[in-house]
Amino acid sequence: MSEVVRVALVDDQALMRAGFRALLDAEDGIEVVGEAADGEQGVALVRDRVPDVALVDVQMPVMSGIEATRRIVADPALATVRVVILTNYGLDEYVFEALRAGASGFLLKDTEPADLLQAIEVVARGEALLSPSVTRTLIGEFVSRPPDWATAPGLDRLTRREREVTALAARGLSNEEIAAHMVISPLTAKTHISRAMTKLGARDRAQLVVFAYESGLVQARHR
Repeated sequence: MSEVVRVALVDDQALMRAGFRALLDAEDGIEVVGEAADGEQGVALVRDRVPDVALVDVQMPVMSGIEATRRIVADPALATVRVVILTNYGLDEYVFEALRAGASGFLLKDTEPADLLQAIEVVARGEALLSPSVTRTLIGEFVSRPPDWATAPGLDRLTRREREVTALAARGLSNEEIAAHMVISPLTAKTHISRAMTKLGARDRAQLVVFAYESGLVQARHR
């Protein structure tokens, strides 16, 4: 990633795109490389410009943000692109499906400007936009989901330690908290997480959390 973070805006609301562009253009170190008004245009834009981060509305005409995310993530030429889903509704079914499709995180459209800028920086570094507190909220929203072995293969590839750190990450623990729980160094915890992600083909921590629940590695508690 270059020093300047390149961002693509994909949203069917022109006013929303204009607001985001005005905010981002005023920020040193961020460049808006293009805009698109639907998912199909968004995929074409991302393929043409290959931004570091794509801000993608979850619900759009022609092609949804979820399908656009799925196509971006599936394209080997776009492996460095990180998708952040934009939503009005917080943690809903669409957001969960977007995370399954490969999004690196999500943002509410009414998020504070400073939080938006920080989110872009976090995702551009290759990290997931899922803080421990957000992960816990995600877990709480989908506690009733049964394991789906068909969509989450690969559990047998993980070592015992890798399964343990994956389960702890899925419960919302940070690397530091995982390290304290397992009595290992934070660096070792991070290494286990990275190896688990590699073995499972997870782009980031968000995908790892989704895998843990879909595979049944972690059983969600009912409210």
